[in-house]
This record gives sequence, structure tokens and C-alpha cells, in this order.
Amino acid sequence: MRIRVPGDKSLSQRALILSALGRGTSRLKGLLCSGDTESTLRALRGLGIRTPNIPRDGSEVFIQGVGLDGLKTPDDALDLGNSGTGARLLLGVLAGSNLSATIDGDASLRMRPMARVTKPLELMGARFQPLGRVGRLPVTVHGSSKLKPLEWSSPVASGQIKSSLLFAGLTGRAHTVLTEPLESRDHTERMFNAVGAAVTGRETDAGWRVEMPHPPDEIGPLDFTVPGDISSAAFVLTLVALGGAGTEVTIQSVGLNRTRTAFLDVLSRMGVDIEVHDRTPEGSIEPVGDLVVRPGGLLATSVGAFETPFLIDELPLVAVLGACAEGETRISGAQELRVKESDRILTVTENLRALGVAVEELDDGLIVQGVPGRKLSGRVSAFGDHRIAMSFSVLAKATGGSIAVADARVSDVSFPGFDQLIQKLTEQV
Repeated sequence: MRIRVPGDKSLSQRALILSALGRGTSRLKGLLCSGDTESTLRALRGLGIRTPNIPRDGSEVFIQGVGLDGLKTPDDALDLGNSGTGARLLLGVLAGSNLSATIDGDASLRMRPMARVTKPLELMGARFQPLGRVGRLPVTVHGSSKLKPLEWSSPVASGQIKSSLLFAGLTGRAHTVLTEPLESRDHTERMFNAVGAAVTGRETDAGWRVEMPHPPDEIGPLDFTVPGDISSAAFVLTLVALGGAGTEVTIQSVGLNRTRTAFLDVLSRMGVDIEVHDRTPEGSIEPVGDLVVRPGGLLATSVGAFETPFLIDELPLVAVLGACAEGETRISGAQELRVKESDRILTVTENLRALGVAVEELDDGLIVQGVPGRKLSGRVSAFGDHRIAMSFSVLAKATGGSIAVADARVSDVSFPGFDQLIQKLTEQV
């Protein structure tokens, strides 16, 4: 069977924000129409950007940018819903804009740490007025279009932190340097370079160094087709790996950015048969291709700190696969899972235990004792987290056990149509 998955969430949100800041008309195709992207779109409208609705079929849209100085002071707080990417990136954008605005979100987003971006942004000259708990949303941003240069060493490898600081450097015309322990996803750097804001990245003794030495006074429009989200494709790959979707599935036009494909390496180590067919068009901003996956006998594996930045969104799936693999699967160096939409170390541990799986919770990960062929049953919770909901929905469909997932509808945040696609695939077995 040949299928497609929705557009990449990280790329869609970056493309929307960057198009709003460009001069001229940007053309975007394949945008993800989901809860998170809709939240970012509403926030941009609140800042004075005239944007069309995102089409559900991925057809092209055109956005007239207002330039780096063209954002307007919003009348109301900008509600980013559950979108951590949208909130953190806009904190950076607003830090370098000559206006004040309040950013808020839902109960889950209000729990996520924002000081990791507001602290370096304050060093650049922006001011942040907390309206609740310090270091959390809601917060009012008082920006400046003349920010100070920044050289910042991030304690964690995070594409959101890096992107927030780069957006601040862009709108605030500030020389920006960030060093992170390992290279995180580089979507923002690729897009910046495509519109005329030169960003470089290189390995140093201190870690991965990203620099924007000469922020331009304006950027051009963006012409971009968003590939399928490899983090969404991961759920289909897992379903097939667990034997829940027939003998072979091809996922077409998936993003193959090297900072996002570590899950493919993990699946291969676990015995899953995967073929990668690169079909990147000449001059493309992001690599893209097809994935062909076939099930195999699952073997346990270990994932450590050197890999986790490249598959942070897929780690719950590694744990789910580990529950059905031969041997002990260990995940470590994954402290970032504690501060996602839920504490994913805790929520995965609790759900697996509720299904009778032996699992040990670590400070920075977990250890799963796999038993191939075991019939799993029990009731688990999504904990308001779309990736937890989808991970255990896949496990429920694939294992043939009796697993009930409460509040599974939260998958619409990142993967609209997930339930229908999984049902279609499992009907092929």
C-alpha cells in the first residue's frame, strides 16, 4: 500500500512565520492543517498578517509579508493553544520587534519552561513581564528593533531554543551566536538561508556552533513545499514494524532531513526492514523521499544521549516497540522528555505498567523489558499529549490485545486523520 502523511509540523510553523516577515508574496504548499499550525496562524493574524486559511488538501497558499518591521501591536493576547514551537519562535520574533504583546497558551503549554528562551533574549535587550508563574506563560513581551549581539551557550540541544534566538537576531538585527551540546534540527537555518539571511553551522570543541553574523535589513519571500512529517510517518512505521499493517507499506514524499531521521536507524537496529528512496528535487530547501517498510522480528536496542536530539519526538515509540521486542530496551539521556506536552518519561512508564509491561523509570529515560507475542490489555491515558495518544493507539491496533486509550482525539494537534489512516492500514492485515 502507498500512503502519504500530513505536512511537517515544525516546517509548517517556521514557514508561516518567516513568510509573514518577508518582503513580497510567499508561496507555500503542503502546509499541515492541524491544531498547532492553526494556533500559530491565528497569532500571526493578531499581529496584523493577512493570511488565508490552511487548506486541508495541502494545496498552495500565498502570504503577503509585511517585512521585518511590519508587525502590529495586537489588540488581545496571542493564544498559542498547545503549540510550544509557535510560542517559543514568536517570543523570539517579538523580542526583536518594536512592540509589546502577550503570549499565552492552554494549561499544558502554561506548564512548559520558557526561561530557556527568555533568559538569553533578555540579554539581547528584550523585556518579559510574567503574568503568572515566572518562567512560564502567560508573559508580556516588550521588544526592541535594535537588540544587542548575543553569544549564548545552550545547556540542551533544542531546535526551538536555537530558532527563537535566530528569529530575535533577525527581527532585532543582532549578530547571533548559539552553541548547543549537539546539533539539533536545522530547519530554521535552511529556511533563513533560502530567504537571504545567512546562517552557518559547524562542529567545535564546545559543541555545535550556529551563527548569523550579518542579519539583513529585509528578507525575500519563501517558495516552499512542505514535505510529509517524518515524526508522523514514525507512527505508521511502528504499526508496520509491529505487524499491524500487512507486509509492506510505502510512505511517499517524507522529509529526510538528517537531523530528523535517527528513528530509521533505530528501527533498522531493531530488525525492521526499511528502504529509503531519496527523491529530493534540485534546489530544494529540504531533502525528501519515500520510505518502504516491512515488519521483522523485533530485537531490543539502546538509545543514548548522542541520539536523543535527533528522535526526541519518536522516543515514546521506541519504548512501545521495546515492549514487544526480544530483550531489554534502554532509553537514556532524554531529560527533555520531562518538559514536553506531558512528562513523557512518566506517562510512558505509567501506561506500559498499566498494560502489564515491566518498565523501570530513570531520571533521564526508562528501561523496558520486552516480551514478543504477549497479548497486552488494559486502559491507558493520553495525558493530553498527542504523541502519547498516538503511540498507544498504534500499540492497541497492532497487538490484537484489549487496550483502551482515553482521550485519543488529541492526535489532531499534529496528525489530523490519524485514526482513519491507522484503521485503513490495519484493515489490510
